[in-house]
Amino acid sequence: MANPLPFTTTTALWVALGGALGSVLRFAVSAAVRGMPALGGLPWATLGVNVTGSLAIGALAGLVAGGNDITPSMRAFVMVGVLGGYTTFSTFALEGVELLQEGSATKAMLYAVASVVLSIGAATLGFAVARA
Repeated sequence: MANPLPFTTTTALWVALGGALGSVLRFAVSAAVRGMPALGGLPWATLGVNVTGSLAIGALAGLVAGGNDITPSMRAFVMVGVLGGYTTFSTFALEGVELLQEGSATKAMLYAVASVVLSIGAATLGFAVARA
């Protein structure tokens, strides 16, 4: 696991700036996906941002593990801020609850399993590609 970042005012500012950017990116992806035809009634926007965000954080972690020089400020901005704001576990959880409330237990289970398996798979792939 990567070294934890110290909590300083500077680090907090980098996280805040990155988080703002990541949140806007997630909002833009969600708005774009809402305009597309629905496929199977699953929350594709959240699944997509969580999987692509996992791929990106895996790749960055692979670069760091490979000894690449990524400053603590850059890690705070990109890994914690941008990717933390871009991906969303809370929305994933809420959408799972909404599928259950709609009586779509099978879709909720499919969504939960696909989200976890694809996100962990994407992070693993990103890490491996970055280390290759």
